[in-house]
Order: sequence, then structure tokens, then C-alpha cells
Amino acid sequence: MKIRTAISALALTLGLASCAVQKNWVSIGGSRSDGTVKLAYEYGGFEKPQLSREQGFDEARRRCVAWGYTAAEPFGGVISQCTFSNQYGCLSFRVEATFQCTGQPEKTSK
Repeated sequence: MKIRTAISALALTLGLASCAVQKNWVSIGGSRSDGTVKLAYEYGGFEKPQLSREQGFDEARRRCVAWGYTAAEPFGGVISQCTFSNQYGCLSFRVEATFQCTGQPEKTSK
């Protein structure tokens, strides 16, 4: 009976170790004058994030268009950092990406 319980616990642990979870990029900042948008998502140490690259582009593009630019492009790389850890390793991650707004921004009249 103890072996069955141990096998069940092991199967549950292995199943949780790689749970695919849908994540979305969200805007966390940026600069209208610099024409940059910062996006991020977070995930747990036992999660395997599933992302739509197009969703990230759309999110950055929406922010840029709201500022008067016409589009957005990835700018630099993606930065991943551990946000919470314990003696067993990292339990929470944050991933950030910066996008550059492109196209001429609309001039605001005073």
C-alpha cells in the first residue's frame, strides 16, 4: 500500500513539474518620448509558459499607436530573472522585453 501511495505522489509531482500554462505579455512601462514599450509576464517554477509571439507584438503596437507612432519592433533581447527562490531553487520568474516604437509620432498642437 505504501508503494502505491509513493508511486501516486511521484506521478503527481512529475505531472505538476511541467504544467503548460497560457501566459500573455502585459505592458509594464515605457517612454512616449523615447518611443519604447516594456512588456512582461510571470510564471511559476513548475509551469511551462505558452506564449503567443503575435500577442506580444500586438500589445506593444497598441501602446505605440496610442502614442502616435505607427508600429513597434523588438528592441534588444528578452530578460528572464528569478523573483522568488528557496533552498530548492527558483519558484517564480519574470520575463521582460522592450519594444521600439517606429514611424513618425504625431505632433501634438498646443
